[in-house]
Amino acid sequence: MDASLQRFIGALRMAEVRISPAETLDAFRTVERMGMGNRQQLKESLALVLPKTAEEKQAFEACFDAFFRFEEFSNAEDAGGDSASDPDAGSESDGGEGQGGGGNGEPQGEGQGAPANGVPGAGPEEPDSETQSDPFGDPGPGPVQAATSALGQRLQAGDRAALALAVSQAGEAVNVAGIKVFTQKGLYTRRIMDALGQSELQAEIGQLATERDPTARRTAAQLSGLRDDLRERVRDYVERQFLLHADADGHRLREAMLRHVKLSNVEHRNFSHLKRLVEKMAKRLVAAHSRRRKKMRRGELHVGRTLRKNLRYDGELIDLAWKARKIDRSKVFAICDVSGSVATYARFMLMFLYSLEAVLPRVRAFAFSSDLGEVTENFQRMAIDDAIATTLADYSGGSTDYGQAFDDFLRLAGNAVNAQSTVIILGDARNNYGNPNSKALREIFDKAQRVIWLNPEPERSWGAGDSEMPRYRASCHQVNVCNALNHLERVINDLLLAVR
Repeated sequence: MDASLQRFIGALRMAEVRISPAETLDAFRTVERMGMGNRQQLKESLALVLPKTAEEKQAFEACFDAFFRFEEFSNAEDAGGDSASDPDAGSESDGGEGQGGGGNGEPQGEGQGAPANGVPGAGPEEPDSETQSDPFGDPGPGPVQAATSALGQRLQAGDRAALALAVSQAGEAVNVAGIKVFTQKGLYTRRIMDALGQSELQAEIGQLATERDPTARRTAAQLSGLRDDLRERVRDYVERQFLLHADADGHRLREAMLRHVKLSNVEHRNFSHLKRLVEKMAKRLVAAHSRRRKKMRRGELHVGRTLRKNLRYDGELIDLAWKARKIDRSKVFAICDVSGSVATYARFMLMFLYSLEAVLPRVRAFAFSSDLGEVTENFQRMAIDDAIATTLADYSGGSTDYGQAFDDFLRLAGNAVNAQSTVIILGDARNNYGNPNSKALREIFDKAQRVIWLNPEPERSWGAGDSEMPRYRASCHQVNVCNALNHLERVINDLLLAVR
């Protein structure tokens, strides 16, 4: 109890809640008196003795919910259900909520620079080769056998609460609170997986994969998918622990982390940090691209302007003025899915685009979950934060329908899209098994100069379940995984280069 409370107070200090030694002693006495059996009672009791200002109380609320959470697997598919009959179900479980990260959602070389010296079973993390090719052949549908490894049995049982508790206990065992830099994420992920029994599970998968019995190979495929899903959830857990326990003075490291972390893993209390980072990144892009706003055609003298500029020199031609041709920037149309699974990504893309007004002055924004509407006016008459909040409140309800959204876009802005237009679509392409209406997207593709699709899900999830991404991909000029700020910055930088 004392160790957990001490770590929680440390996390509060990372969240910029000022806690004195006397207040720390008050917190220990409060917990000793009230106990930790009732979560809500504990929260209310500590809220009386630790935070002081309204801002600190808000930070306390967010930090408490993040620290005392055990729902890391709440968005996963039912591990004990469909996966038993579908060997690939484990690899699809990252689907609808954009929580899967695989290799596409992570920065390259994440685990590099974090040697696994002293870690049992250390070495390179097993590549997710099962998601790249099928080493188990095609055993076909059918039953699977019970796992013999302890971790395999846990995964097959599908007890999410037990898995979350096991991950939390393994994190304490490897001192995940000691994580200091984001590049250690791969190291702590491996340590937690080893503590959970990854080596024994990996040996079992290897043994089952070599057997000729289809049931054994089917079980190997199932366990491999469940293991990959667990590893992804552990990565997310480590990311959240980094946000809680990063060095308070490491603002530069925090900024570097926020550039690479999946936006869906960022707690709401860190949105202010993200907003400042977006503003800083936008200013850098503006400085880099603003000098390209005009293209000078040297060799064609502007006589009238030259004479006016040189009146101060009694008619001597000292300063020459050249005719300039102003390049009209292409219109940018942003179509954002703001349903629950991708609303966070839409928030920061809109914030980014409207922070680039100096170099991207012609942005029209549209939002949808089912019906689509234009929200450009919100950003013209409101502050960015208020405009985003209004947009999410107006359009985030309803069942996602991309087919209807594309029809609405053509009706509202189809005549304005031309060969100088760039259309950016942000969404996971999950259409709830409705009509994908790829014909409407093709019409947009034929009219626009470029159609760019930004998908927050890892590429291995495209086409899984209700994802229509493979169908839509054929009608896009460019498709990118985009679930972190560094992805978004790279895409917008390329956009600015293309439309200058």
